[in-house]
Amino acid sequence: MAIDKITLKNMKFFAYHGVYEKERLEGQNFFIDVEMYLDLRKPGVTDNLEDTINYSDVYKLVQKITQGNSFKLIEKLAESISGEILSTFTRIETVKVRVRKPQAPIGGVLDWAEVEVERSAHGA
Repeated sequence: MAIDKITLKNMKFFAYHGVYEKERLEGQNFFIDVEMYLDLRKPGVTDNLEDTINYSDVYKLVQKITQGNSFKLIEKLAESISGEILSTFTRIETVKVRVRKPQAPIGGVLDWAEVEVERSAHGA
């Protein structure tokens, strides 16, 4: 089976995640990438949306999870997104989710703190 990839890169959502109460009250921007690995030969031949993953549906799912919850850790956010994607879109073999938090309160200068998780539909 071929493993191809669909990527949604740098989705931006304002949300309320963080260990500190101030983060959960004031909110901040989070940037999320999703890489979905699956066989894309059929949609490559048929040119039918029904044979692939609807990008808009994935975006809306990520938005709902990110903006509809308040997690302390971006690790939990990434885990929640990966699990929902795999359970919702059964054609996906593996998913990678990256969550970036530019305003991580670390007491120093950085571009962002980032977490990446990779999960398989088969649990391996």
